[in-house]
Amino acid sequence: MPFNYVGTDHIPVQRKVLGRSIILITSVLLAALFLIQLLYKSDSITFGFENWRPILYMYLLWSAALCWGVLLIKGERGQRVLFVLPAFLFTIAMVIFPLIFSVYISLHDWNLSAFEGQKFSGLDNFRALLGDAYYWNSLLNMVYYLLAIVVEYAIAFGLALLLNAQIVARKFFRVVFLLPLMLSPVAVSWMIGKSLMEYRFGPAAALARQLGWETPAFFSSTEIARISLMILDAWTFIPFMMIMLLAGLQALSKEVNEAAKIDGATGWQHFWKITFPLMLPVSITTTVIRIIFKLKLADIVINVTSGGPGGTTDTVTSFIFREYRDRSNVGYGTMMAVVYLIIIIILMTLLLKQLNRWMQKVT
Repeated sequence: MPFNYVGTDHIPVQRKVLGRSIILITSVLLAALFLIQLLYKSDSITFGFENWRPILYMYLLWSAALCWGVLLIKGERGQRVLFVLPAFLFTIAMVIFPLIFSVYISLHDWNLSAFEGQKFSGLDNFRALLGDAYYWNSLLNMVYYLLAIVVEYAIAFGLALLLNAQIVARKFFRVVFLLPLMLSPVAVSWMIGKSLMEYRFGPAAALARQLGWETPAFFSSTEIARISLMILDAWTFIPFMMIMLLAGLQALSKEVNEAAKIDGATGWQHFWKITFPLMLPVSITTTVIRIIFKLKLADIVINVTSGGPGGTTDTVTSFIFREYRDRSNVGYGTMMAVVYLIIIIILMTLLLKQLNRWMQKVT
């Protein structure tokens, strides 16, 4: 028996029975209220609550009863469980339940501008999504935006190498390169996308005319608008990748670098054979985090182009936002969000699995 093992044999039977009864009764009440409300909202029964607030109150009561019941049943071991159980219950309330509720909403025809309110429609929203060319176009745009991470990574790595070298005013340049990261993407979209790149009076447009571009409209055609948005987003997040890669470079062993110099390795050989392989864990972590941020890209697109021209620059997130804002279509917008979440989970799971296999082969 482990030294720190604490049993429950010393706890009175009546106390255990009380704890189990409290958990059972509150659990039955929570399940019953939830089922009644679910049936009422789907028009299966005629009685229920106007909103889900009573279910929230019952969940809070059930959570408190569960913690109390565990404490009664397990005694000192229950006190240890209480360090984790509240956080787990909070996660259920703030993450798991909203996901379940989102799936519930996605199965309804619910337009806020209609008088009928929400009506259960089954998989009608999903069938509409399969035939929605704008949604599939936004998914295709996400492929382009994700591929841009390769260029962002190369630029960020080059800047990290530069700032890791013994250059003049190195501390000054570190601060300057981090400035875009300190700005909000909304501020970047207005300062640069709406001001500097404005096609009539913007400085970037004036410079483009001087270079021979007669009509420098950065957001008028699909390809140019998409590239312009990529540049804006990259300018905002390259400093983030750079600072992580710079931290990895500074953590490398100086003895390895000195040994490579003694062996006569050239700059390229030193980078390709030593620095880059040693930086793979940091590089993969940086890239995965950047992919996660990129999958949420919306603010710059919404503020600069609103998905235009003709929805050709939309990301999935910006398209979902416009579906809520412009069409008030809550049911269909939620179905798009749920499908996108499933795609992200599958994509990230496969990506991490492949990266793990590749790292095991390399190392």
